[in-house]
Amino acid sequence: MNAETKIGTYQFVAEPFHVDFNGRLTMGVLGNHLLNCAGFHASDRGFGIATLNEDNYTWVLSRLAIELDEMPYQYEEFTVQTWVENVYRLFTDRNFAVINKDGKKIGYARSVWAMINLNTRKPADLLALHGGSIEDYVCDEPCPIEKPSRIKVTTTEPLATIIARYSDIDINGHVNSIRYIEHILDLFPIELYKTKRIRRFEMAYVAESYYGDTLTFFCDEANENEFHVEVRKNGNEVVCRSKVVFE
Repeated sequence: MNAETKIGTYQFVAEPFHVDFNGRLTMGVLGNHLLNCAGFHASDRGFGIATLNEDNYTWVLSRLAIELDEMPYQYEEFTVQTWVENVYRLFTDRNFAVINKDGKKIGYARSVWAMINLNTRKPADLLALHGGSIEDYVCDEPCPIEKPSRIKVTTTEPLATIIARYSDIDINGHVNSIRYIEHILDLFPIELYKTKRIRRFEMAYVAESYYGDTLTFFCDEANENEFHVEVRKNGNEVVCRSKVVFE
């Protein structure tokens, strides 16, 4: 199987309702596009969620790191490519490239996924699925950004608290992974977005949260223009951690 067969390529347009006040695609929308591409790519190769659900399994996003030179502008056409870098017994590495209308690669993303049993919520053995054929799609296409890092937050003073509401909840009944991204980016004042852009964004998902949960946000300024965020639910249970690097 050649590299072109292993790589999925998908076209998008930066719609007016998908951009921020700068006219650039938002990180949340880009994240949605990446996850959709992962779904398209997996479905086309027999590993999509609809197929897995028949056997009571689903994919769960564990980590995501996005690094960008620029974001697509309003009405700009762009392309997302995705491929599988590694498959291990309990998780798989999936990468992405974001390509502008001129064919230039303007960003990359790395993600880590696990497959879980919907009844037990325990990880499934990927190498046992379909006789391990998922390994046939491993591709050595380069992804020249760092892998997701370990994020540590030390502050004990909360920066914000919200209650998970209707618009936060996805088809699985828990808070959508992209909604965490949007809530985290809302922690920073609009003045910051007027003078700086997000160079790198990371998410590490730890636990699920549900409608009515109280989500508390803690934020450390780790370095100049680098912030580490931790989200906890109903007191002390960590739900996710994030790193945001501006420039």
